[in-house]
Amino acid sequence: MVADKTIPKMFLKKTSRALHKKSIGWIEGNELNFYSNEDYLQKVKTLFYAFTKLGIFTQDKIAILGHTSKEWHFFDLAAMCSRGIVVPIYPTYLEHEVEYILNHCEAKYLVLENESQMKKIIDTQKNLSHLKFIIALKEISDESKAQLQKEITFYTVDEFIQLGITEEEVSPKLFEDTVESSDINDIASIIYTSGTTGDPKGAVITQKAICAMLANVHASLKTNIIATDRTLVFLPLSHVLGRCDSLLNLVFDFESVYAESMDKVVDNLQTAKPTILIAVPRIFEKVYSKVIETIQKESELKQKVFDWALHVSNEYYKKINEDKAPSPYQILQKNLAYKLVFEKIYNRFGGRIRFLVSGGAPLSPDIMTFLQNANLTILEGYGLTETIAPCILNPPVRQIPGTIGLPLGDVQVKFAVDGEIMLKTHALFSHYYKNEEATKEAFKDGWFLTGDIGELTTDGYVKITDRKKDIIITSAGKNVAPQKIENFLKLQKHISNAMVVGDRRKFLVAIISIERDVFLEDLENLELEGRPTYEELAQEQKVYDVIDQEIQAANHDLASFETIKGFFIAPSDFTVENGQITPSLKLKKKIILKTYADEIDALYKKLES
Repeated sequence: MVADKTIPKMFLKKTSRALHKKSIGWIEGNELNFYSNEDYLQKVKTLFYAFTKLGIFTQDKIAILGHTSKEWHFFDLAAMCSRGIVVPIYPTYLEHEVEYILNHCEAKYLVLENESQMKKIIDTQKNLSHLKFIIALKEISDESKAQLQKEITFYTVDEFIQLGITEEEVSPKLFEDTVESSDINDIASIIYTSGTTGDPKGAVITQKAICAMLANVHASLKTNIIATDRTLVFLPLSHVLGRCDSLLNLVFDFESVYAESMDKVVDNLQTAKPTILIAVPRIFEKVYSKVIETIQKESELKQKVFDWALHVSNEYYKKINEDKAPSPYQILQKNLAYKLVFEKIYNRFGGRIRFLVSGGAPLSPDIMTFLQNANLTILEGYGLTETIAPCILNPPVRQIPGTIGLPLGDVQVKFAVDGEIMLKTHALFSHYYKNEEATKEAFKDGWFLTGDIGELTTDGYVKITDRKKDIIITSAGKNVAPQKIENFLKLQKHISNAMVVGDRRKFLVAIISIERDVFLEDLENLELEGRPTYEELAQEQKVYDVIDQEIQAANHDLASFETIKGFFIAPSDFTVENGQITPSLKLKKKIILKTYADEIDALYKKLES
C-alpha cells in the first residue's frame, strides 16, 4: 500500500527499479533534456549528504524560497530523505511575510533562489534567530554575501554539492539507512496557507498523510495514467497543488518536465509536449479570452464558421454529457468543426494532451465546455492546503461541468446543516503549527470543516456554491454566492478581476480591475493616444463605458438579485505585491473592502440617490 510508505521510501524504490528510464526533464535553448532515474537518485543523494555534513537532525526545518524548478524539487526530496521538515515559502511573499514564517517554524536551513530573495533575508536577518545556513541556487553578489551576519553560514549550490560528494565517500550507506528509518508519523512538511485574512497558518503534514494523498490519486487514476505519460510542472511548488504535481511521478513513474518559468509555459508546451497538464483556472481563462479576442478580429465569414462550429460541437457534447448517443450526422459535423476550428486550440497545448486537471479555484462551466470542444478533457477537482491538494475530482470517464466530481480514494464527504462541506480522510493535515485554537475550530466530531458551501447533485457529484465566509446576505435577506458572479465577470474580455460587494446592502456592486494589455491593443478604436498607464485607463470614460457594456452582458445570465447595479474601476490591479490577492490568486476581500471603503460608500450613495 502506498499509504503505508514514506516519500523517501517511495523515492528510493521508484528510482532503483529502472535506473535508465527517463524521469526528470527540463528545457534549455528550446531543447528537452532528461535525467534518468539513476541521475535523479544521485542528485538527491548528494544534497542529502550535504545536509548530513552540516549536522542536520531529524525533524529540523528546511525552508525553500524560490520559483518552481527541478532544483527546488531535488532539495525537497533531499530534505525529506534526511527526515527533515520542508517549509515552502512563496517567492512573491514580502519581507515581513518571509520573516514571519521563518521565525514561526524556527527554520534552521534556508534554500533560496536568487539575489532578490537574498535581499529579503539581509533586511530581516537581525530578527531571524533560528536561521543558521543559507544555500543559494543562483549567483549571489559578493556585496550581498558580505552583508550576512556571522551567525549565518552561506553556501553556493556548487559548494553545497561538493560537501555532499565528499561526505558520501565517508558514509556510503547512510542514505539508504536513513531512508529506511523514515517513519509514517514523521512530519514531512509545514505548509503555510497564503491566507485571505491575518497571518498564515502552518498546516502540519505527516509522511502518512502526504503518501495517502498520492495513494488516493493513484487509486482513482491508475487505469488512466501510464509510465509513458509526461507532465509539464509549472505551478508554484510553494503551493500544495504544484507540490502534488511534482510528487506524482513517485507513484505513476511518468516523466516530469519542469517549465523554464511561468512566463514561458506557452512556448514550453510546444517543446515538452505533455500528455497530462495540471493547472489553475486562470491559465484556461487566458486561453479562452485569447481565442475569443482573436475570433472577434476575424472576417465575418470566419466568425460565422466559428459560431457554427461552436453550436454543433456543443450539441454533440450535450448528448454525450446526458449519456445519449449522438446521431451519425452530429458526429460528422462535430469532426468537421474540430478540423476547421478547434484543432488549432488543441495544438496550443502541445498536441499530445490526453487530459487536463484544473484545481485551486472554481472553473467556469462555459470554459470547461469550450475546451471540451477542442478535445481537451478537463478533470476539475478540489482540494485545500489542509487536504494536501486533491481530495475530490471529476473522473476521466465522465466530467460534469460546474461540479468538482467524486471523492478520491478513502475520502468521505458530508454536509453540515448550513451546507458546509466536511471531510474525513487519511490525506489530511494533523494540526496547525503552534495554533491549538485554530486547530480546534477546523474540526467538528472528527470531521474537517472546509469552509466551502456545497451540495450533492443528482448524479452524486459534489458541487461548490461558495465560500462560507464569502456569502453575501443582502438587506432583503437574500443569500448571494459572489464567486459565481465574479467568475461570470472575469469571462469578459476587458475584465481582469472582480469583487462583488453587497453584504447588508439593498443590491450588489462590483470593484473591477481591468486588462490593461487588452485595452492597449484597442487604443485606436477608443481614440486614445500614447500608452496610458493602468491608472490613466481606469479614469477614462471610454474605458468605463466598455466595462459597463460587459457587466450588462454578464447580468443577462444572472438572477435579478444577483445582478450588478453599479461598479467602479480600481486604480490598480489586484496583485500579490499590493497585498490584495494571495499567491494562489484568491482575493483578500477584507483588505480590498478596507482599501476602497470610501469609494464603495460613495458609489452606493450615488446609486441610492
